[in-house]
Parts: sequence; C-alpha cells; structure tokens
Amino acid sequence: MPTVIPPGTRAVFFDAVGTLLFPDPPAPVVYSESARRTGLDIPPDEVRSRWLRAFRAEEAADRLAGWVTSEARELARWRRIVAESVRGVADPDVCFRELFDHFSRPSAWRVDPAAGDVLTALRERGLVVGLASNYDARLLTVLAGFRELELLRDRVVVSATVGHRKPAAAFFTHVVQAAGCERTEVLYVGDDIENDHRGATAAGLNAILIDPDGRFSEAGRSIKELRELLT
Repeated sequence: MPTVIPPGTRAVFFDAVGTLLFPDPPAPVVYSESARRTGLDIPPDEVRSRWLRAFRAEEAADRLAGWVTSEARELARWRRIVAESVRGVADPDVCFRELFDHFSRPSAWRVDPAAGDVLTALRERGLVVGLASNYDARLLTVLAGFRELELLRDRVVVSATVGHRKPAAAFFTHVVQAAGCERTEVLYVGDDIENDHRGATAAGLNAILIDPDGRFSEAGRSIKELRELLT
C-alpha cells in the first residue's frame, strides 16, 4: 500500500483551527449566547451568515495588503468581524472582549481525538512535527492547555508573530525555517484548499488536504481524517 506521507519527508507541520483544534461549542453558538447577554437575540444561523460575510471582507483586505499582518492587525480584524456578526448589540465592545477572551482559553476548544497518537507516531518515525497557523498570540495559550499537542510546542509559527498570513509564500518560508530542512522535505497538513493546500504547494512544500466530504478532487493528496496520515 502506498504511504500517504511523501517519500523524503523530514518534517510535518499542521494547521490549527479546523485541522487539530475545533471550537466547542461551535463559534456561532458562542457568539449568539454572548449577544443575548448584551441585549440581542440572534440565532446561530444568522450569526454564521454575518460572520462569513465579515470574514470574507477581511480576507479580501488582507489579499490586497499582500497578506501582511501583526498582533494589532489581528485585534482590529477580529473587532470588525465580531461587530458585524453581532450587529445591534447594546455594547459591542463588551461583546468583543468577551468573545476575544473566550477563544484564548483551552476550555473553548476540543482537539481531534487522533491528534496525540498521530503526533507520537510521526515523532517515533523520526519526523519533526510543528504547528503553523493564521492566528495571534492566543494560540500559544490554547496550545499550552492540551497535553495531546505537547510535541508541537517547540515549533510553532503564528502569522501575527511572523508578519504574514497564509497563503503568503513568506509565511511558509518561516515554516521551512522552523522545520530546519529543505522546503521539499516539509509536508503541510490543513483543511483549507486555498490557504493550506495551494499556499503550501505554491511555496514549494508538499501538502495534504483534510477533505472529509471529498469536495476538492484537484488536491493531489487528500485524506478524510487525521488518522489517515498513519496509513
């Protein structure tokens, strides 16, 4: 049986949200509950529609800016996304701070149940493992709360720290530097076809897309769930 991981791979880096980490409860539910506490009754489905519009607008702005980011940019970005998602609340600043702090806590997240076993098996095969994400400093706090992800902590690339977001080539250059090997020896695993798969491959890395529903047949290498990396 052919292996999922390309021959010659020396390092495997993972996306965070949607690959290893998942909001629990889901983000629209959390936003909806926060809005209700500040005077607005808005269902999670409506929150999700608003959130997607706001998120796409911020992605378009980042694209025009060459995917440059920072901690200040991420803070402003999420302030606008929250403001649009819960538009109509009596005090949007209170709602924003509550939500921003919520997603900095490990208790707001769950980890893929296979993550610990996958990371341990990869390390036992002699591979370097790391985490590389479009996030801000809160990711380090979240990561510290999960023993299953302990093997990743020595090699973490956060967009707000390195100054570029995925899918920028500059972001993946930092991934390669953190891996300590050639870019063709780095495998990037993520769930986003544009940011993770196309971004990594355009930068010269190998990539595997996590595609549970088989939506992206154009992805050369894809799996339905994380544990398939050990095939």
